[in-house]
Amino acid sequence: MLKFTSTQKFNGIAVAKDDERAFYLAFLSGEPEGVIYIDERETFYGDKAAKLMPDGIPFVLHAVKAEIVTSLVMGCRLFEKSLIKTHTVNQIPRVGVTSTGIGVLTLTLMHGDAPWNGVRVSIRKDGLMVGSDITTGTGSCGFRLMYGDYTCIVEDRLHSVKLFEIRFDRTHGHIVLNLPE
Repeated sequence: MLKFTSTQKFNGIAVAKDDERAFYLAFLSGEPEGVIYIDERETFYGDKAAKLMPDGIPFVLHAVKAEIVTSLVMGCRLFEKSLIKTHTVNQIPRVGVTSTGIGVLTLTLMHGDAPWNGVRVSIRKDGLMVGSDITTGTGSCGFRLMYGDYTCIVEDRLHSVKLFEIRFDRTHGHIVLNLPE
């Protein structure tokens, strides 16, 4: 399945169910990007769900529009792709630069001297949205991300859009964006 999704640049969801549990794998451009595990008592998302997936479980693929899969992945992102294993217990090859860490990015939007609340903030990586939030009364919002470079999109109540290039790493976990009045 992993070879097929990769070579076909598959966008969709793979489903595996039995009497007691269900696993869902979300694929974007052929890469596993999200995992959900559901049983009678618990639901797990992301890396925790991937750790519970047994080897050799059969999946059924369903093609789904990339926009829908992207929205789903925001809640169940798989950060450690090596947790998804093939039937022969080989790791999935990683494409591109490997992440050096995961953390929580906190953004604070200031409008002049005041925090700017109620503003939609989206985070994109390589053209794909990886998170969206609305600022609180303190002008803050947060995202769980891998370290790297991102585009921050700020959309105010008048639908005016501003773009910011940001770098998120251990030393840049809290970023203040000052927007002109």
